[in-house]
Amino acid sequence: MNVHRVPANHLLPLAQRFAGLRRYIGKFALPVAILAIWQLGSVLKLISPTLLPSPWYVAETLWYLASTGDLWRHVRASGLRVIEGYTLAAVLAVSLGIGMGLFAPLNRLADLLIQILKPVPPIAWIPLSILWFGIDEGAKVFIIVIGAFFPILTSTVDAVRQTDSRYVELARVLELPRGLFIRRIMIPGALPQIISGLRLGLAMAWMCVVAAELIAASSGIGFLIMDGRAMSQADLVLAGMLVLGVLGKLTDDLLRAAEKRMVRWRSHFTGL
Repeated sequence: MNVHRVPANHLLPLAQRFAGLRRYIGKFALPVAILAIWQLGSVLKLISPTLLPSPWYVAETLWYLASTGDLWRHVRASGLRVIEGYTLAAVLAVSLGIGMGLFAPLNRLADLLIQILKPVPPIAWIPLSILWFGIDEGAKVFIIVIGAFFPILTSTVDAVRQTDSRYVELARVLELPRGLFIRRIMIPGALPQIISGLRLGLAMAWMCVVAAELIAASSGIGFLIMDGRAMSQADLVLAGMLVLGVLGKLTDDLLRAAEKRMVRWRSHFTGL
């Protein structure tokens, strides 16, 4: 009797699909379980709807905000502030971090001041930001810059200092010019840790936008959250928090995708 056997190489794509499906389900299993328990508690009246509205009610609030256009207005306002503040913080922090990592005199000059300022929370800068920039956009962007700056700076300095000593010795043997050493060895070697700092700084920027929008804001996700608190609308607060989390996740995914491309770029430049 002839038995038809499926070749093993035909089963491999099927197994890969099932593995991908399991990973996909595993990623969403916990959030779905939490939402289900939360919704069940609301239906059974175990949770006060005033203090913690049901997920369905929060979803209805989000739909209403989106349909009226208010959600997109708040997202656009916060997004522009985060882009401006984060970009400025990243440029300043990476430039200063590379300089401090390469030049000991600059590190000695700046390190003490940075160590004193780093523990000060961004919200403590609000009074000064109002005195310096007024209540316009400059004050809000400044708070975001302060929040994102120090994580990026710390990671950049550490990354530069931890350049593989074997590459440093190789550069000395080959008598590479300093500029070429920085471009071809130091920056590619430090890049993964610098990007980790950039990701952390981006997360801080989204956190700080809520504090920044305490400064006489009339739009933004932070304003939406504070408005919900003032009107005792927990559904509005939760909707704003959810949108903030989703925006943070999407922008972090963009940075991770950029990291993959830049790490491939690094592999072409580390072989001298």
